[in-house]
Amino acid sequence: MAGGHMKYRTLGRGSAHRQALLRNLVTSLVKQEAIHTTWPKAKEAQRLADKLITLAKRNNETARRQAQGILFTPHQLLPKLFGELRERYLTRPGGYTRVLRTEPKDKDDQAPSAILELVDGQRDMRFAMTAATVARDEALRRESTPITLMNVKKLTAFRRDGEAEFRALVDDIKRRERSTFQASVNREKRRDEGGYKFQIGGSTTTASGPWNGRQRNRERGAEAS
Repeated sequence: MAGGHMKYRTLGRGSAHRQALLRNLVTSLVKQEAIHTTWPKAKEAQRLADKLITLAKRNNETARRQAQGILFTPHQLLPKLFGELRERYLTRPGGYTRVLRTEPKDKDDQAPSAILELVDGQRDMRFAMTAATVARDEALRRESTPITLMNVKKLTAFRRDGEAEFRALVDDIKRRERSTFQASVNREKRRDEGGYKFQIGGSTTTASGPWNGRQRNRERGAEAS
Protein backbone atom coordinates (compact mmCIF):
# COMPACT_ATOMS: atom_id res chain seq x y z
CA MET A 1 0.00 0.00 0.00
CA ALA A 2 1.35 3.42 -0.98
CA GLY A 3 2.58 5.38 1.98
CA GLY A 4 2.34 2.35 4.26
CA HIS A 5 5.03 1.02 6.59
CA MET A 6 7.01 -2.14 5.89
CA LYS A 7 6.30 -4.96 8.33
CA TYR A 8 9.94 -6.03 8.42
CA ARG A 9 13.45 -4.84 7.56
CA THR A 10 14.76 -5.99 4.18
CA LEU A 11 18.37 -5.89 5.49
CA GLY A 12 19.48 -4.92 1.99
CA ARG A 13 18.72 -8.39 0.61
CA GLY A 14 16.17 -10.17 -1.51
CA SER A 15 13.51 -12.29 0.15
CA ALA A 16 15.29 -15.64 -0.21
CA HIS A 17 18.68 -14.27 0.86
CA ARG A 18 17.11 -12.45 3.80
CA GLN A 19 15.35 -15.59 5.01
CA ALA A 20 18.55 -17.63 4.70
CA LEU A 21 20.43 -15.00 6.72
CA LEU A 22 17.85 -15.04 9.52
CA ARG A 23 17.76 -18.84 9.60
CA ASN A 24 21.54 -18.88 9.93
CA LEU A 25 21.45 -16.35 12.79
CA VAL A 26 18.73 -18.25 14.65
CA THR A 27 20.54 -21.56 14.15
CA SER A 28 23.65 -20.02 15.70
CA LEU A 29 21.56 -18.57 18.53
CA VAL A 30 20.05 -21.94 19.46
CA LYS A 31 23.51 -23.52 19.37
CA GLN A 32 25.47 -20.80 21.22
CA GLU A 33 22.62 -19.02 23.12
CA ALA A 34 24.14 -15.60 22.33
CA ILE A 35 25.33 -14.01 19.07
CA HIS A 36 26.86 -10.65 18.16
CA THR A 37 25.58 -9.00 14.99
CA THR A 38 24.21 -5.67 13.75
CA TRP A 39 21.22 -4.12 15.50
CA PRO A 40 18.79 -4.48 12.53
CA LYS A 41 19.74 -8.15 12.03
CA ALA A 42 19.39 -8.85 15.74
CA LYS A 43 15.90 -7.34 15.87
CA GLU A 44 14.70 -9.31 12.85
CA ALA A 45 16.30 -12.56 14.04
CA GLN A 46 14.66 -12.02 17.43
CA ARG A 47 11.22 -12.34 15.89
CA LEU A 48 12.09 -15.65 14.24
CA ALA A 49 13.79 -16.96 17.40
CA ASP A 50 10.74 -16.19 19.54
CA LYS A 51 8.58 -18.00 16.98
CA LEU A 52 10.91 -21.01 17.18
CA ILE A 53 10.62 -21.20 20.98
CA THR A 54 6.83 -20.96 20.68
CA LEU A 55 6.89 -23.94 18.30
CA ALA A 56 8.98 -25.89 20.81
CA LYS A 57 6.45 -25.20 23.57
CA ARG A 58 3.65 -26.58 21.39
CA ASN A 59 5.63 -29.81 21.07
CA ASN A 60 3.60 -31.55 18.38
CA GLU A 61 4.46 -33.02 14.98
CA THR A 62 3.40 -29.91 13.05
CA ALA A 63 5.54 -27.70 15.27
CA ARG A 64 8.52 -30.03 14.80
CA ARG A 65 8.22 -29.89 11.02
CA GLN A 66 8.01 -26.10 11.07
CA ALA A 67 11.03 -25.85 13.39
CA GLN A 68 12.94 -28.24 11.14
CA GLY A 69 12.32 -25.86 8.25
CA ILE A 70 13.85 -22.96 10.20
CA LEU A 71 17.02 -24.56 11.56
CA PHE A 72 19.92 -25.26 9.20
CA THR A 73 21.08 -28.23 11.31
CA PRO A 74 17.85 -29.67 12.73
CA HIS A 75 19.33 -33.11 13.41
CA GLN A 76 21.75 -31.45 15.86
CA LEU A 77 19.53 -28.81 17.42
CA LEU A 78 15.97 -30.18 17.50
CA PRO A 79 16.73 -32.30 20.60
CA LYS A 80 17.99 -29.20 22.43
CA LEU A 81 15.10 -27.06 21.19
CA PHE A 82 12.35 -29.51 22.17
CA GLY A 83 14.19 -30.65 25.29
CA GLU A 84 16.32 -28.19 27.28
CA LEU A 85 14.91 -24.97 25.81
CA ARG A 86 11.29 -26.11 25.92
CA GLU A 87 11.66 -26.99 29.61
CA ARG A 88 13.38 -23.67 30.33
CA TYR A 89 10.56 -21.57 28.88
CA LEU A 90 7.57 -23.79 29.67
CA THR A 91 6.13 -21.40 32.28
CA ARG A 92 7.37 -18.17 30.71
CA PRO A 93 4.55 -16.42 28.79
CA GLY A 94 6.90 -14.72 26.31
CA GLY A 95 10.08 -12.71 25.98
CA TYR A 96 12.39 -15.66 25.34
CA THR A 97 15.10 -13.51 23.78
CA ARG A 98 16.75 -10.17 24.51
CA VAL A 99 18.63 -7.67 22.34
CA LEU A 100 21.36 -5.59 24.00
CA ARG A 101 23.06 -2.69 22.23
CA THR A 102 26.87 -2.87 22.09
CA GLU A 103 29.79 -0.91 20.65
CA PRO A 104 30.04 -1.20 16.84
CA LYS A 105 31.77 -4.40 15.71
CA ASP A 106 33.53 -2.58 12.87
CA LYS A 107 35.15 0.68 13.96
CA ASP A 108 35.38 1.84 10.35
CA ASP A 109 31.71 1.92 9.39
CA GLN A 110 30.31 2.37 12.96
CA ALA A 111 27.21 0.29 12.17
CA PRO A 112 25.02 -0.13 15.27
CA SER A 113 25.72 -3.52 16.85
CA ALA A 114 23.89 -5.72 19.33
CA ILE A 115 23.95 -9.01 21.17
CA LEU A 116 20.95 -11.29 20.69
CA GLU A 117 20.67 -13.79 23.54
CA LEU A 118 18.35 -16.41 24.96
CA VAL A 119 17.22 -15.32 28.40
CA ASP A 120 17.64 -17.40 31.57
CA GLY A 121 20.60 -19.31 30.14
CA GLN A 122 24.24 -19.61 31.13
CA ARG A 123 25.17 -16.76 28.77
CA ASP A 124 22.46 -14.33 29.95
CA MET A 125 24.49 -11.10 29.97
CA ARG A 126 21.96 -8.95 31.83
CA PHE A 127 21.75 -11.57 34.59
CA ALA A 128 25.54 -11.44 34.97
CA MET A 129 25.74 -7.64 34.79
CA THR A 130 23.00 -7.20 37.39
CA ALA A 131 24.71 -9.69 39.71
CA ALA A 132 27.94 -7.70 39.33
CA THR A 133 26.09 -4.49 40.22
CA VAL A 134 24.56 -6.04 43.34
CA ALA A 135 27.94 -7.50 44.34
CA ARG A 136 29.52 -4.06 44.10
CA ASP A 137 26.70 -2.44 46.08
CA GLU A 138 27.09 -4.99 48.85
CA ALA A 139 30.88 -4.66 48.89
CA LEU A 140 30.58 -0.88 49.22
CA ARG A 141 27.81 -1.27 51.84
CA ARG A 142 25.31 0.80 49.92
CA GLU A 143 21.68 0.27 48.98
CA SER A 144 20.92 -0.97 45.47
CA THR A 145 18.84 1.41 43.36
CA PRO A 146 15.14 0.70 42.74
CA ILE A 147 15.97 -0.06 39.09
CA THR A 148 18.54 -2.68 40.11
CA LEU A 149 16.10 -4.29 42.54
CA MET A 150 13.40 -4.35 39.86
CA ASN A 151 15.84 -5.99 37.42
CA VAL A 152 16.70 -8.67 39.98
CA LYS A 153 13.01 -9.46 40.41
CA LYS A 154 12.42 -9.68 36.66
CA LEU A 155 15.54 -11.75 35.99
CA THR A 156 14.72 -14.37 38.62
CA ALA A 157 10.93 -14.55 38.12
CA PHE A 158 10.87 -17.41 35.59
CA ARG A 159 14.39 -18.77 35.96
CA ARG A 160 14.53 -22.17 37.65
CA ASP A 161 16.08 -21.68 41.10
CA GLY A 162 16.66 -18.11 39.94
CA GLU A 163 17.05 -16.47 43.35
CA ALA A 164 19.49 -19.11 44.60
CA GLU A 165 21.51 -18.97 41.37
CA PHE A 166 21.60 -15.17 41.48
CA ARG A 167 22.77 -15.18 45.10
CA ALA A 168 25.49 -17.71 44.29
CA LEU A 169 26.73 -15.59 41.38
CA VAL A 170 26.80 -12.43 43.52
CA ASP A 171 28.85 -14.21 46.19
CA ASP A 172 31.22 -15.63 43.57
CA ILE A 173 31.80 -12.18 42.05
CA LYS A 174 32.48 -10.72 45.50
CA ARG A 175 35.10 -13.39 46.15
CA ARG A 176 36.79 -12.98 42.76
CA GLU A 177 36.73 -9.17 42.84
CA ARG A 178 37.50 -8.73 46.54
CA SER A 179 40.69 -6.72 45.94
CA THR A 180 38.97 -4.45 43.40
CA PHE A 181 36.03 -3.78 45.70
CA GLN A 182 38.35 -3.16 48.66
CA ALA A 183 40.26 -0.59 46.62
CA SER A 184 36.96 1.19 45.90
CA VAL A 185 36.07 1.13 49.60
CA ASN A 186 39.47 2.61 50.48
CA ARG A 187 39.08 5.38 47.88
CA GLU A 188 35.68 6.35 49.25
CA LYS A 189 37.03 6.26 52.81
CA ARG A 190 39.92 8.58 51.91
CA ARG A 191 37.52 10.92 50.16
CA ASP A 192 35.21 11.01 53.19
CA GLU A 193 38.19 11.72 55.46
CA GLY A 194 39.01 14.82 53.45
CA GLY A 195 41.41 13.97 50.66
CA TYR A 196 43.82 11.68 48.85
CA LYS A 197 47.48 11.44 49.89
CA PHE A 198 50.23 11.06 47.32
CA GLN A 199 53.99 11.66 47.06
CA ILE A 200 55.54 14.69 45.35
CA GLY A 201 59.28 15.18 45.55
CA GLY A 202 59.65 13.05 48.67
CA SER A 203 56.93 14.87 50.61
CA THR A 204 53.35 13.78 51.23
CA THR A 205 50.59 15.99 49.83
CA THR A 206 46.86 15.74 50.44
CA ALA A 207 44.51 16.51 47.56
CA SER A 208 40.97 17.37 48.57
CA GLY A 209 38.06 15.35 47.26
CA PRO A 210 35.09 16.93 45.42
CA TRP A 211 33.09 17.73 48.57
CA ASN A 212 36.14 18.91 50.54
CA GLY A 213 37.20 21.21 47.70
CA ARG A 214 33.76 22.81 47.42
CA GLN A 215 33.58 23.28 51.18
CA ARG A 216 37.01 24.93 51.21
CA ASN A 217 35.99 27.34 48.43
CA ARG A 218 32.90 28.35 50.40
CA GLU A 219 35.04 28.96 53.49
CA ARG A 220 37.45 31.12 51.49
CA GLY A 221 34.55 33.14 50.10
CA ALA A 222 33.20 33.70 53.60
CA GLU A 223 36.64 34.87 54.82
CA ALA A 224 36.97 37.33 51.91
CA SER A 225 33.59 38.89 52.65
